[in-house]
Amino acid sequence: MSQFNRRHLLGLEGVSQDEINHILDTADSLKEINQRPIKKVPTLRGRLVINFFYEASTRTKTSFELAAKRLSADTFSLSASGSSITKGETLIDTAKNLEAMAPDLIVMRHSSSGAPHFLAKHIKPSIINAGDGTHEHPTQALLDMMTIREKLGRLDGLKVSIIGDISHSRVARSNILGLTTMGSSVCIYGPRTLIPPYAESLGVEIASSMQEAIDDADVVMMLRVQRERLEDVLFPSLREYAQRFGLGVRHLAKAKPEVLVMHPGPINRGVEMSPEVADGPYSVILQQVANGVAVRMALLYLLLSPETK
Repeated sequence: MSQFNRRHLLGLEGVSQDEINHILDTADSLKEINQRPIKKVPTLRGRLVINFFYEASTRTKTSFELAAKRLSADTFSLSASGSSITKGETLIDTAKNLEAMAPDLIVMRHSSSGAPHFLAKHIKPSIINAGDGTHEHPTQALLDMMTIREKLGRLDGLKVSIIGDISHSRVARSNILGLTTMGSSVCIYGPRTLIPPYAESLGVEIASSMQEAIDDADVVMMLRVQRERLEDVLFPSLREYAQRFGLGVRHLAKAKPEVLVMHPGPINRGVEMSPEVADGPYSVILQQVANGVAVRMALLYLLLSPETK
């Protein structure tokens, strides 16, 4: 069952090729607004978007705020620390109080997997999942796919290697779901303690070495070491992690000549990748950030504009 419809985007599981292409095509058409001298259109004037971020965020929260403002929607943001959740209020009570303010859409990031799905069942506004626990981060995967398609001209038939902390990465899960749907071959690699036991059931190849993952890759996507989610010691030290699983210039020699290096941010420089790679000619990290605004504009437009109903 698709988790994208005319009301919500909860994840990429079950979302079809046609639906993903429609979102990316819409983002392509809206991207030029960000290059105009006056970066605003009246498309969503009078609509209200609430950004409810239970977890800290810089890129995602800011890009959703920019996306809404550039479509002329009204916005306000709420964090867990600034809400009655700190006083013991339940998530559903907080959501019901937000609903009473008559928002049209709530963008939600939460530490619990499935929280946006729960809200979608109990309140009327549209919901966009901006990351739920270790489950999914669909808008990040969509902006990653937009960047790949923009740079390489296609998504089908590519080898995309995702390297790092796969187990705790909602970015990895959404990218695996989206990229395999679009016809890419996905290879994963990382410490064995950070590869989930169900990984093969997602239709990916598990590499046995860093070089095997990178050989002939069209895209190398590095993941952040999520120290805030690592309750156990799952690798000896950051230094050893950097030596065994960090991306250096030497690793890219056997990748495709036009290989793209990606990272969802924030980067732990010298851990997941060297500064020479992060700032080098293969890096498209800043393009990912720019495309994040366009993708989120597209989703707000598709979910809220009367023209799309």
